[in-house]
Amino acid sequence: MATTATLALCIIAAVAGAILVILGFAGRGEDTGLPARRLLKARERRRLNRTQQIQLLIGGAIGLLFALITGWWILVVAVPLAAVGLPWLLQKGPEEDAIAKLDALESWTRGLAGLTVSGAGLERTIAASLGSCPEPIKPQVTQLVARMNARWTTTAALQAFADDLDDETADVLVMHLLRKAELRGSGLATALEDLAKSIFERVKMRRQIEADRATPRNEARFVVYFTLALLVLLVLAQQYSAPYGTPVGQILFAVYLIIYAVVLLWMRRISRGVKAPRLLVPTEKAGAK
Repeated sequence: MATTATLALCIIAAVAGAILVILGFAGRGEDTGLPARRLLKARERRRLNRTQQIQLLIGGAIGLLFALITGWWILVVAVPLAAVGLPWLLQKGPEEDAIAKLDALESWTRGLAGLTVSGAGLERTIAASLGSCPEPIKPQVTQLVARMNARWTTTAALQAFADDLDDETADVLVMHLLRKAELRGSGLATALEDLAKSIFERVKMRRQIEADRATPRNEARFVVYFTLALLVLLVLAQQYSAPYGTPVGQILFAVYLIIYAVVLLWMRRISRGVKAPRLLVPTEKAGAK
């Protein structure tokens, strides 16, 4: 009995450690090249929120219950990790939000072009655009106007605005605005109109790409749901799955779960688009004037 309990603890510790290592490597590449300010935000996003904590507790209780009934102590670790990890793996990526922001950026750019024709200065033009700013980028534009009202230099405020949007298309727009802020010359309205057309084409192209990616993502969800149902039946059908209740069977089952987790992470990675590198260098300090 003591040997079985020790083996169960070893299996639980090994699976938990392996999955934590996998998740650690899965998020490491996304932080490469981020400034300290954005790196801190990225790490905060990966912490367990209130919903995930509840999922972890409920999963732990269910896993312990099934372990007591079946003797499969691997479920004490596998069930809570699945309760938190599967929703994260199957959730929609940030691509749709990014497309919505690009669409809003295109509308805002056209609005700026129209206001620039009236001859107002750049700072007044941006402030006047706040009332008609699309919702997806309104927080960033509001922050931009607030920074200029707080006597930030226009260049510093625009650079912080580009960091807030964190997109190479937004960098192109900010570069046009920075040039306008430095030269104070004419021709910005025409350039903004051309840029708005370019952003519109990018939005159209990225929507088509996301539509093509939706099919494999839906197929992956179907495979995951089918596999979960199969695993539940496997756990409940003790006569059929009795070999997995042995020490060697538990080790093999743990290996299968780890391999499956690696495959799911790989599928998630290849179904996500590679973010284009930014054109402007991110600033380390948001408060630099």
